[in-house]
Amino acid sequence: PQLPMTKKRVAIVGSGNWACAIAKIVGSNCKRSDVFEDDVRMWVYEEIIKGRKLTEIINTEHENVKYMPGIKLPENIIADPDVVSATKEANILIFVLPHQFLGGLCAKISGNHAADCIAISLIKAVHFDEKGMVLISDMIKSGLDGMDVSVLMGANIATEVASGAFCETTIGYTDETNGLLLQSIFNDPLFHVSIVKDVAGVEICGALKNVVALGAGFMEGIGLGDNSKAAVIRLGLLEMRRFIQAHFPNVPDSTFFESCGVADLVVTCYGGRNRKCAAEFARRGGHKSFAVLEKELLNGQKLQGTETCREVMKILQQEGKTDEYVLFTSIHAVAFEGATVDSMVSALGQLCVSGDAAVAERHSGLTWRWASTSDPTGILTVAGSGLGSLASAANFLWRRLLLSVGW
Repeated sequence: PQLPMTKKRVAIVGSGNWACAIAKIVGSNCKRSDVFEDDVRMWVYEEIIKGRKLTEIINTEHENVKYMPGIKLPENIIADPDVVSATKEANILIFVLPHQFLGGLCAKISGNHAADCIAISLIKAVHFDEKGMVLISDMIKSGLDGMDVSVLMGANIATEVASGAFCETTIGYTDETNGLLLQSIFNDPLFHVSIVKDVAGVEICGALKNVVALGAGFMEGIGLGDNSKAAVIRLGLLEMRRFIQAHFPNVPDSTFFESCGVADLVVTCYGGRNRKCAAEFARRGGHKSFAVLEKELLNGQKLQGTETCREVMKILQQEGKTDEYVLFTSIHAVAFEGATVDSMVSALGQLCVSGDAAVAERHSGLTWRWASTSDPTGILTVAGSGLGSLASAANFLWRRLLLSVGW
């Protein structure tokens, strides 16, 4: 007789607001699945909240009252203060915590998980060592016996995900079988998950957009409006793309048009914690440090954009390419060199006046041109290597637009 299939055990490493938002989806999906065990253990850094252990509160009231108050977690989410116990014999590990804690945790988890274990990182950051940029997924892979590690990034404000507002996200995978398995853990009618074979592109988009969000916050902090913020977003997307493809040439252009790319960039520049702190930094004229603002504004959460900005600048300086990244360089100058936001605005203005913007766009491979209006299907075309899918989408949208107005 055929033996019954052993269900896969899922564990979440982290318990902040994003971890709790994703736990709500993962717990519900595992509960109704025949593939995964019902119970999902979640490692929680133990804290005392009004005389009670946070794990006790989560396991009895099914709510993380510190990091995600007002949102009920599924009852099959089991808070565990011991990371070894939480990840024991796990087949799938979901990492969603500040990357600074990874080293010590991976050392404890290593060898404790199931032999076929895979992992996925929801950490929107990159690490840097003396050799340069290191992917968080590679850090996890190195720390956990070389297991396969995918990533999940997208336009996902945690409170909105937790409240059930519709959104999209992107999983970057190396092994398609694992990508599909992970998709089934996260995908939900209100949390649409696409998968792409591109770990590096998906992951670094999730980190660099935090740097651009600092720039958007600076603009907001001195009272500039949506036009200025939109300019930062556009220039930021170009610099993100150029930086990523310079270091990972196999990253396709299409990745930047997934939720992990332009969508995450937009939402972070309007609603993220990096924008929030940067706006306040600018309002105070740079006289209150990001470390202090983080404590005052984020309720125990961590900024990622400031540290990523420092490390990106180190790489650009080592490579002698700061002139090619006017936005990144200007953001760093405001955040860490005492420059004013007005000087950033001036630098971006000079970028356009001098014609350097055209050079930047040629570097990025993105140029737009108008085609003949005699053919409605060809009104808008996109020139540039590897952008056929975008051109097709643009043509499709224009056809729909023209039909809707009776052309």
